[in-house]
Amino acid sequence: MNDKLKLFGFNNLTKTLSFNIYDICYAKSAREQQDYIKYIDEQYNSDRLTKILCDVTEMIGAHVLNISKQDYDPQGASVTILVSDKDIEDIDASCNMGKVGGIAKQSIAGHLDKSHLTVHTYPEFHPDNEITTFRVDIDVSTCGQTTPLKSLDYLIGSFDSDIITIDYRVRGFTRDEHGKKLFIDHDITSIQDYINKDTLERYDAVDVNVYQSNIFHTKMMIKEIFLQNYLFNTDTYELAPKRRLEINDALRREMIEIFSGMNIY
Repeated sequence: MNDKLKLFGFNNLTKTLSFNIYDICYAKSAREQQDYIKYIDEQYNSDRLTKILCDVTEMIGAHVLNISKQDYDPQGASVTILVSDKDIEDIDASCNMGKVGGIAKQSIAGHLDKSHLTVHTYPEFHPDNEITTFRVDIDVSTCGQTTPLKSLDYLIGSFDSDIITIDYRVRGFTRDEHGKKLFIDHDITSIQDYINKDTLERYDAVDVNVYQSNIFHTKMMIKEIFLQNYLFNTDTYELAPKRRLEINDALRREMIEIFSGMNIY
């Protein structure tokens, strides 16, 4: 946001960041797969997700108005937060967990007067496949002077991200003090401009941007696979070298298919 930009009235631009990650794991037996899903469900329950969204709210300079959360059976969670870009006094919907309680399931929703944040989790496995995946979708939509881009590094660091897809779009228009329409109020050439360079070095990244429509898309895939990080309840040295290579190939294939959006046969 350009601090020197003078507007007439309210900033009517809506900035939406959609952040999606996949975490991939090798779990051979049905028991290991179930245990992995249970582990993920415990690690990323609605309380943990609420904390992440509340941190994002603070980063973008917004204030929580209301929170809704839900844990799902057999797995998964979601959270929604409504936020304001101005401080609102005497609101019960605080990010303090003690004030949000009373909901037994695992999902969360937050309400903002100008913006909202949502998160949904999707743990997944198939009995015929030794690879399990955990997907997280986060949407941050803001109006006014707040922008969600500054939260990207925190979001990436909050999850074990093998595949990351990010969409950013600015909609609507506002006017400057002379009445001229403004269809975007900040400089951007790529979403990658808002991601730490050390993070980008760990990923292969591709952009697909439609500049005339203020639509930006970036997808990222981890470059190196350190096998131990992908094994659940298994030690690398328990596996024969040939088996390690097979698992590594299976993990990479899964990543490439998700990254490219097509099956490899």
